[in-house]
Amino acid sequence: MRDLFMLDEDLVFLNHGSFGACPREVFEVYQGWQRELERNPVEFLGRRSSTLLAVARERLGEFLGADPDCLVFVTNATTGVNTVARSLEFQPGDEILTTDHEYGACDNVWEFVCRRSGARYVRHRLPLPLPEPHALADSLWQSVTPRTRLIYLSHITSTTALILPVEEVCRRARAAGILTLIDGAHAPGQLPLDLDGLAADFYTGNCHKWLCAPKGAGFLYTRPEHHERLDAAVISWGYSHTVTGHTSFDAYTGSTPYVRKHQWQGSRDIAAFLAVPAAIDFRARHDWPRVIRKCHRLAVQILARVGALTGLAPISGPSAFAQMVAVPLPAADPDRLKDTLFTRYRIEVPLTTHEDRLFVRPSFQGYNTPAEADALVAALGEIYHSSGSPTPVF
Repeated sequence: MRDLFMLDEDLVFLNHGSFGACPREVFEVYQGWQRELERNPVEFLGRRSSTLLAVARERLGEFLGADPDCLVFVTNATTGVNTVARSLEFQPGDEILTTDHEYGACDNVWEFVCRRSGARYVRHRLPLPLPEPHALADSLWQSVTPRTRLIYLSHITSTTALILPVEEVCRRARAAGILTLIDGAHAPGQLPLDLDGLAADFYTGNCHKWLCAPKGAGFLYTRPEHHERLDAAVISWGYSHTVTGHTSFDAYTGSTPYVRKHQWQGSRDIAAFLAVPAAIDFRARHDWPRVIRKCHRLAVQILARVGALTGLAPISGPSAFAQMVAVPLPAADPDRLKDTLFTRYRIEVPLTTHEDRLFVRPSFQGYNTPAEADALVAALGEIYHSSGSPTPVF
């Protein structure tokens, strides 16, 4: 499958989780839409874009188990978080509850919102090793107070690659009258989703990571009762109830107000959104459930193999991660270690930290092979044990 992607042949690429990688044929569909736009931008954006986006949302909705009228395209999950966080109204003393495993860029969003509103951003410390899902939900619930207005939670954490029990948390939150926003940056394409069945009020995710769509393709799902509450990231033509003197923009007149507000933004490249169905088709043709199982086996094996080298215990069992895994490492300078892996061994893999712990976070996609996992294990063995001690030698 490596030949189906455009990755550097000389690189051991174990970092699909950061930005994804787009198959060649999907990328060609993406470029085809860009060329189509340039043939007649007025026709494409003014008369056709609404219908084209509706078709793409329909296909994405089928994949996500979501009503397409509850879906809008955004450039990435961080944009989705911004859209929700900056639309909801919070009062001084209100609390947004989250965990200490959240993505730093989105932590910044909530800290910005809290500074402006006087609300509090409450980070609940999750115990490690990770307990079973019900106990993990119980742990989070210890930080729920009468002031909790929203729970913000990653479906799969970025730094530690852990699957969190969002179904249980959303169910409890709905019963308690607390809003939920789930950051699914890493979930679509790694985990099966049923967004209509999930009790989340808002769910945002990326298509450019594990779904293998082009960069710049993400989505925001909003339950119908909240459609009027959300403002678009860009206020534009979608806020006009009637448009006169612009007959070329009639395409959006049949859209719902929610879709129209968020999708009708004038001049922008929507090719990445329109290529999402091609990514879904690519996965279907290549039996992706089998690919996911293969990648999970590689993740389980590398966790055990590196653990045998270092003697460090894992932070979870195999059921708590999918195609990427956070593997504990002995203390080292993460920047130097990452640079050494790249420059000396040509291995592209992230090094992450949580509290005072260091992890290597390989992620496996269909183009990865057992030999590439072997290369990472061998490189770590040389770096850490060439001196006969657990101290790395760079």
